[in-house]
Amino acid sequence: MHTLLLRLEGPMQSWGTSSRFTQRDTGMEPSKSGVIGLVCAALGKPRDEARTAEGPWPPLAVLAGLQMGVRTDRAGTVGVDFQTAGGGKFAGEKYGVAHVHGGLFGSVMSHRFFLQDASFLVGLSSPDRALLERLHDALAHPVWQLYLGRKGYVPSVPPYLPDGLVDQDLRSALLSYPLAERAASDIRLILETRDPVGAEPRMDQPLDFSRRLFGRRYVRVEPYAAVAAGR
Repeated sequence: MHTLLLRLEGPMQSWGTSSRFTQRDTGMEPSKSGVIGLVCAALGKPRDEARTAEGPWPPLAVLAGLQMGVRTDRAGTVGVDFQTAGGGKFAGEKYGVAHVHGGLFGSVMSHRFFLQDASFLVGLSSPDRALLERLHDALAHPVWQLYLGRKGYVPSVPPYLPDGLVDQDLRSALLSYPLAERAASDIRLILETRDPVGAEPRMDQPLDFSRRLFGRRYVRVEPYAAVAAGR
């Protein structure tokens, strides 16, 4: 097996998996849909899978088939923004948010949750080293701007790691790579698994970005210190 490692670190990041309407949540670590979306941005791959069928990009099903793991070097703390959109006038014209049935709303308010000062090591594992090499090169030369889950939440360090492509399985790669600066004492490993028994479900398996369709996957959460000590 081979593993591609990414560093996701920034002053703000948000990884929502169940956001609806005016409540925009965040998970406590990067979601698989968010990480695969970041990789697609690096590749310049459009959301509409039909447009990519004859293009140079790997199919979404192939990217989503990568096994993902996360090491929470700094879990960060949760913050929240209270935001409004619309209301009043702009350039002399009535300004609002478009209504699904036509016309405009007035102001729309929302609470948007995010992680502050978090740093994660993310691994994507596959037996196909050529695919991971392509993704590694794309992260080094991204086609589009890379965001940490939400536009405006830019990384403070590049997700690309020069030594981030390793010939190790996912667990070994996450255990052996150096910790981030100011790493916490309660680091966790979140490893994707195909065995649902005793595992946690996550509804962040990307199926179709253009239609915002996501499926279920399963993960196991382990304390990093105990796992590292038992190696």
